[in-house]
Amino acid sequence: MFNWAKQQLANVAGTQEPEYGPTAIQVVGTGEGDPAYTELTKDDLKWFTIESTCVETQTFYLHMDSGHIGFLQVIYSNVAGLRITCQFNCKVFYPNNEKPALWSSDPLENYGFDEEQFSFYADGVSVELSEDGSSYTIKSATNDNSLVNVKFTKAAPGFVGGKNGTSNFGTDPKNPWGSMHHAFWPRCNIEGAIITKEGEIDVKGRGLFIHALQGMKPHHAAARWNFANFQSPTYSAVFMEFTTPASYGNTVVHVGGVASDGKLHFAGTSGEVKHLESKQDSENDWPEPTAVSYHWAGKTDDGKDASADLGGSLGDRYDRLDVMAEVPGFVKAIVATAAGTKPYIYQFAPKMTLEVKVGDDIKKEEGNLFTEATFIS
Repeated sequence: MFNWAKQQLANVAGTQEPEYGPTAIQVVGTGEGDPAYTELTKDDLKWFTIESTCVETQTFYLHMDSGHIGFLQVIYSNVAGLRITCQFNCKVFYPNNEKPALWSSDPLENYGFDEEQFSFYADGVSVELSEDGSSYTIKSATNDNSLVNVKFTKAAPGFVGGKNGTSNFGTDPKNPWGSMHHAFWPRCNIEGAIITKEGEIDVKGRGLFIHALQGMKPHHAAARWNFANFQSPTYSAVFMEFTTPASYGNTVVHVGGVASDGKLHFAGTSGEVKHLESKQDSENDWPEPTAVSYHWAGKTDDGKDASADLGGSLGDRYDRLDVMAEVPGFVKAIVATAAGTKPYIYQFAPKMTLEVKVGDDIKKEEGNLFTEATFIS
């Protein structure tokens, strides 16, 4: 009971958590009898909108045939059950990073959901799931420099890691005080446009959709993140990894999968990310990665060992985000009192070659990688 009381103080006041140890996180996919992954159904796509502190997002990553890369994102944030705010973000990197990225981030008013919690609405924004659960239509008129009308259609099965895609935090597994959840559509066909003041960007290409819930203060759940989104003519590969703070034993949690049109080759919670080379960022002392490797591992539905590997130089950094400078005031309020919290996101978009091995069959293909390394505390 004392642990619970300390946790509630940390939730409200933003204080540093005690060191509960690695047993205080129940990592996704590690429960007795848990499958490596579970295929998504339409019911798995509902918004959670929990009543306690949380950040919930739906993010649509864009790999456009034109060479543009970007994402569209809705953020729903609840601070201690006291205040709910919503935000719509649009970011587009130009081919070869030839000019500064388009970035717009706008607070939303009069937000709401449909009766079944599948679709999100606010003044000037709608994110609608189709009746059959196979596509999203994203529209936004919140910013004159990024008028959005985009459709994402699922091109391969969606999945969550383990049984339900959720890691739970707390010393009593039956009564967790926090959670982390990710659900993926790893390969989508995208169409539509983003209209900017300089003209229209045709988004036709491939995409990735992620629905995420951080059901606690973000800096309490994770100290570091690694994210990879690879898209090529044949393959899509997604990798999401976070490392908990010392309060949960610096535990590493990862989930990922590899897909092609109409097929999820394998998915699960096995794999590894390595920063092969890095350099010290003179502005904030974080070790900015300059070369990385990603390793996926799992089994196909018919029991064959399967793996995928991707790695090499990250090339020139596309962007470095000082999260505290970029995010809305509500997130600043969440982390304002947390000592040692200085979140930065490093973004890269190099060309790389994915090697996929299924049984004795090995295939390689070049594609575009969008990757982020995030340091929080």
